[in-house]
Amino acid sequence: MILTGIADEAGSHIDTQIKATKELGWSTIEARNVEVDGFPKGNIHDIPDAAFEIVLEKLAAANVGVYAFGSTIANWGKKIDQPFDLSEVHRAIPRMQKLKTKYVRIMSYAVREDENQMAEERFRRLREITKLFLDAGLQPVHENCMNYGGMAWPHTLELLEHIPGLKLVFDTANPVFNPDRTKPKPWPRQDPWEFWTHVRDHVVHIHIKDAIWNLGKNDADYTFPGEGHGAVRQILTDAFARGYDAGISIEPHMAVVFHNASVNADAEAQYANYVQYGKRLMGLIDEIKAAMPVTGISAKKA
Repeated sequence: MILTGIADEAGSHIDTQIKATKELGWSTIEARNVEVDGFPKGNIHDIPDAAFEIVLEKLAAANVGVYAFGSTIANWGKKIDQPFDLSEVHRAIPRMQKLKTKYVRIMSYAVREDENQMAEERFRRLREITKLFLDAGLQPVHENCMNYGGMAWPHTLELLEHIPGLKLVFDTANPVFNPDRTKPKPWPRQDPWEFWTHVRDHVVHIHIKDAIWNLGKNDADYTFPGEGHGAVRQILTDAFARGYDAGISIEPHMAVVFHNASVNADAEAQYANYVQYGKRLMGLIDEIKAAMPVTGISAKKA
C-alpha cells in the first residue's frame, strides 16, 4: 500500500507540497496544480517548460517522487461537442516519463444536459487518449467524477468495455454528491459502497475523500476520512481483504475545492488540514488493519 496525496490541497507552491509530504513521512505526491516562484500556478502538464524544470529539480533534491498526474484531460470542464484536443496528452507524456510517473488520472468529459450523451464519440476519443498513454508505457486511470463514467457504476463499466487498457481510480466521496442517472428522476445520490463493489476489480488507485450530502444547501459537506457517508472504512477494509496493495491518495476538499473557488481557506489552515487529514487516514488504516483477522498487510508511506 502506497500512501500519497493530491498535494495542491496542502498549498499550490511546490515547496509547500514537498514540506507537507515530508511531514507526513511520505515520499510521493499526486501532482495536480503546482506553482513555482516567477510563474503562475497551473496543472503539472500545463505549466511552462521552465517552471516544470524547477519542479523537477526541487522534487529530485527532496527525494520526492510523483505517483500520479491529476490531469485535466477530458475532465468535467471539457465538453464532448467541442473540438477534440490532444495537446494536454502530448504535454503530459514526456513529463510523466521524466518523472518516472506511471499513472495519469483522466475523465470522460462533462455530462450533457440533454439525453444524448454522445457516448460513441466519448468512447472514440478515450480510446485514442488511452492508446497514446499505453503506447508510451503509461497507465491512464478514469475517475468516477462529474463526467460520463461518473453518472453511475454501469457507465464506468461501459467505458471499460469500450476502451481497451483503461483502468480506474476510485474516489470514495464522489458518489455522495453525484446523482445516480440510472434511476428515475428526481435522481437520488449514488451509493459509494454499491459503486465500489461493481468496479473494484478494475481499480488500481484510490482517492480518499469523505462527505455528507447537505440537502438544505444542495451540496456536500466534506469531512475527515471515516466521518462522512463515503463508506471509507468499509471500502478500505474490503480493498485490503482483497489484497489491494497500490496507491491511496488523500484529497481532503475540506479547506479547498479544486473546482469551487468559493471554498478557500488561508494558507496556514489549508496546510494544517492536509497534514491532519493524512495523519487521520493513517490512524484509520491502522485501526482497520488491527481489526482484520488476516495479518500481513504492509503499508509503504510513499
